[in-house]
Amino acid sequence: MIPQTFETERLSMRPMSAEDSAFVLALYNEPNFLKYIGDKKIRTIEEAEEYIKTRFRPQIEKLGYGNYLITRKSDGLRIGSVGIFQREGMDVHDIGFSFLGEFEGKGYGFEAASELMKQAFAHFGLKKISAVTSKDNVASQKLIEKLGLKFKKLVILPDETEELMYYEKENA
Repeated sequence: MIPQTFETERLSMRPMSAEDSAFVLALYNEPNFLKYIGDKKIRTIEEAEEYIKTRFRPQIEKLGYGNYLITRKSDGLRIGSVGIFQREGMDVHDIGFSFLGEFEGKGYGFEAASELMKQAFAHFGLKKISAVTSKDNVASQKLIEKLGLKFKKLVILPDETEELMYYEKENA
């Protein structure tokens, strides 16, 4: 059985749900999210709720894993998200992460993503994990490499124009 929640020393992670709509609205309109991940055109809480219901929930229901809300255990604050996604145009499921600006650069990304990768190899049945990031997102590149993923090639995803850096890691 696939675990639904995960914990690290400082963080808790659970599948994103409709009750996280206000957080998704804030996160998806953060300057770094818009710059590096893209504008998902979410401008209202209702649009955020619809995005969660149509984009996140179906994968969790189909595969048992997907996008997770990250909360800080010390105060329960919602600080970011981390997920493993089955993405169109990619053969290998990829890991992605994003944080509210005030929580970037504090080690939360590595802590959450490394735990999710551990779970993915142990419980999700994945043999490989990939990651993609833009060429100018140096912070993301450093985190991806710290997680043990190796740069393989440049890719362009379906319906996109930007060339992205593609990384991969096999289960050891």
